[in-house]
Amino acid sequence: MEFDLDRSSPVPLYFQVAEQISEAIRTGELTPGSRLDNEILLADRLGLSRPTIRQAIQYLVDKGLLVRKRGVGTQVVHGQVKRSVELTSLYDDLRRAGQDPATRVLSIGTAAADETVAGVLAVPIGTEVLHLERLRFAAGEPLALLRNWLPLGLAPLTADALTERGLYELLRSAGVRMRVANQRIGARAASPAEARLLGERRGAPLLTMVRTTYDDQGRAVEHGSHAYRASHYSLEVTLIER
Repeated sequence: MEFDLDRSSPVPLYFQVAEQISEAIRTGELTPGSRLDNEILLADRLGLSRPTIRQAIQYLVDKGLLVRKRGVGTQVVHGQVKRSVELTSLYDDLRRAGQDPATRVLSIGTAAADETVAGVLAVPIGTEVLHLERLRFAAGEPLALLRNWLPLGLAPLTADALTERGLYELLRSAGVRMRVANQRIGARAASPAEARLLGERRGAPLLTMVRTTYDDQGRAVEHGSHAYRASHYSLEVTLIER
């Protein structure tokens, strides 16, 4: 790619470099997986100092557009996942968007429902429910940490099945007809454990989503508490005037 720097501009040179790389990523001139020249070569090519180039690259790493990989260099990561607010699963949305979804099942097993889970699933506190914890990837990069609670016996869910298919797809295959969900969206800082799993720095911003899904009989069939990398994920909402 070519750079057009205005050295007389009050806009810092590192920011000019970062914005032009960002635009090249947005337009597809730099595709996911593309490697950038190393800092020395890029600095020499542009006639800038290494600290200036390092600052530009770090700015884009913090925005989630670039990633540094030991032995590989600096690469363009996949674009931000944009998801409409509909009753769909993240796995299906990623697959339709060509984002090559993958799942690592961190845990699957029964657990006693606490007050919150019991309340949303309409079961007594302490009732055994199925608890899932999964790490979802998009285009090879960790994207979301998914925690779900379900009544027992809804579907034959296994770690192998959840690795290969999305939760909603498995539920529908078992005859569960999901019709409506209550959803709350928020944000918070990543805990040390979440940051490690998601490849983020400690305290990085996470987008959160808490959802309870009901079937066509009004029965709560799934409750989820999910955390997404804010640098890689956003939600789109269409607003209609009444």
